[in-house]
Formats: sequence, C-alpha cells, structure tokens
Amino acid sequence: MRIHGDPRGVCCAVSRNAAVARTGSEQALAVYQQLRARPGTAFDEVADRLELSAEERERCRDELVSLGLTAPPAASPELAAPSPTAGVVVEPDVALLRLLRRERDRLQERLSATSRAHTALEALAGPFLRAGATPRGEIEVEIVDDPHRVRRSLADLTDSVRTAAHFMHTGSVRREELPGELTQDRLWAERGVRIRAMYSRRAASVPEMAQHLEERAALGVEVRFASVVPMNMVLADENFALLPTDPHDLSSAAILARGPGLVRSYLALYEYCWTAAAPYGEEEESEKGGDGLSEQQRAALLMLASGIKDEQIAKNLGVSLRTVSRLLSEVMQELGAASRFEAGVKASRLGLLDGEAP
Repeated sequence: MRIHGDPRGVCCAVSRNAAVARTGSEQALAVYQQLRARPGTAFDEVADRLELSAEERERCRDELVSLGLTAPPAASPELAAPSPTAGVVVEPDVALLRLLRRERDRLQERLSATSRAHTALEALAGPFLRAGATPRGEIEVEIVDDPHRVRRSLADLTDSVRTAAHFMHTGSVRREELPGELTQDRLWAERGVRIRAMYSRRAASVPEMAQHLEERAALGVEVRFASVVPMNMVLADENFALLPTDPHDLSSAAILARGPGLVRSYLALYEYCWTAAAPYGEEEESEKGGDGLSEQQRAALLMLASGIKDEQIAKNLGVSLRTVSRLLSEVMQELGAASRFEAGVKASRLGLLDGEAP
C-alpha cells in the first residue's frame, strides 16, 4: 500500500465515496485516512462508516498492523479477542523507519546465524579433512587456540604473499599493531601485491584510526567501509584464510585454512561484502557519519525515530519546542539530510539508532 501526500487532505473525498466498493489495499488506505483524520475513533466505527464486511475489516486491520501504520489491537482478557479499537495510528514516515529497523535487525540475525553455521561446519569438517577425506596437499583446516602461533602465521604472510591480501575488520586495529601494518603495506606495495581492507564505519570515528587509514590509503591500500562487518578475516593468494571460530568473541580460537578448495569460498563471501561497502573518500563525501552529534542531539534523534512527538521530546529533554526544532535541524545538517525522514533513514543506515531512546 502506498500513501502519497497528506491523508487529511482527502478526508472529505473519502466520506463522499464511502459507499463505493473498494478492494484490498484501497480499503485499508481508506480506513487509515479516516483514523488519522479522526483521532480516537474506534476501528469498527470507521469500518461501519465505510460499509466493510467482517472479512474486509479483518483484512484491513491485519494489513495496517503488518505495515506498522497502526499498533496491534489490545486483547480482551475475558474474551481473548481483539477490542474494537485498532490502536494508536502511526505516522507514515515513522512506520517506515520502524520497518527499516526491523529489516536491519533481521539481516544482522541472519548474518549471525550464517556465521554460527559456518563455524560449526568448519569444526566438523576439519577432522575429516585431516583424516584424509581430501588430499592434504589441496586442503588443510586447523583450529588454533595459541595466540602466538596465530601471530606467527600472520607474520609469515609478509614474505609469502605473491598477488593479493584481503582483510576484514569488525573494529579498530590495536594501537601497537599499527606501525607493523604500515611496514607490511610498504613491502607489499613494492612487490605489486594488491591489498584490500574493509572496516566497520565506526572505526573511522577513532581519530588515531582515521589517521592510520589515511596513511594506508596513501600507500595504495584499497579501503572500504561497511555498516555491518560479519567477522574478522584475513585471506591471501586464494590459498590462505584466517578467521575466528566465534565471530562475536575476539578471544576465541582461530581457523587456519589452506588450499583453494576452501579459501575461494571465503573469498566469495569477502567479494560480496566488498561490493556492498563504500570506498574510502567517496563514503565521506556522499554522506556525513553523524560523529559530530552532541548527546542532546542524539537523544532527540532517537526519540524522533521512535515516533515521539516534538512536544514530548521537549518535555523529556527539559527544553522548549523551539530548542527541539533547532536540535533536529542541526541533526539534519550534520547528516546531510533534506528532511527529518531522510535524517532518520541515514541514521538507521549508519547505525546511529542502535541505542534505546530515553
């Protein structure tokens, strides 16, 4: 169902044509417009006015709730059935923001489930591969829980990589590792090795990390940012892969995989994430990151995205309505948005709505 313009502007037309037969989403739109135009009106009262059958009103009720345009009706404890009131009517832009947030949460859950399945598969496949199910010369998989050995394996890459190295970071690199990473970049650049590094957008918000990324880019490293980075990963020459057994636990054991039979699968995952990420520099020019927002501005943004009206935002923050309007205008300017709705969409995409509204 698509809603254009201000629904209140067509209320009279809806009333004049209430007796005209409507089907599907047109009926739901008519009900929604009536509910918006007459706050506090019961759903069944509007349905009666539009002469909807029992089947049609249930279909309209379900459609509006599924789109988030109305809150689910309250259940009656005695009858275990919905009350005749359809619930709170939600503004279209707020409903869309909530749908976007739900879809983002579902995507993150699917990524987590994929990572867990991937980890379980590797843990199960490793013993079979080592037992000779596949020739060791082609594929080797090993679970390593010794951090020193993991670091030695990474250090060996400096001399062994011939064509390409690919990195994926869920967060910032440790401070003591930054100089060594730049030294490695210089050596590889001199040998013509292609280097790609993908980071979470939050990494660029750390001043020291931002400087480090600028230096890496100057050496020829291809850097990109993504809203969601599923795990830490290192790939090299389609023949070496290093990734965690648990993407959410930085102290978990590591999986060392060698051989193109497995590494190419990891590289396919990397390529997918790389395509969806924003190139370094272009990402900064295309949209601001919201890092300059004050705590008060962030609080106002969270409450706005949660559907709270300006009056309540002012009350919660202890400021005037004029101050709320100014705060939200500053948020729009910081995010490079032309409207509150666009600011909400950009904030959701940048992960600025991950916290709970006050």
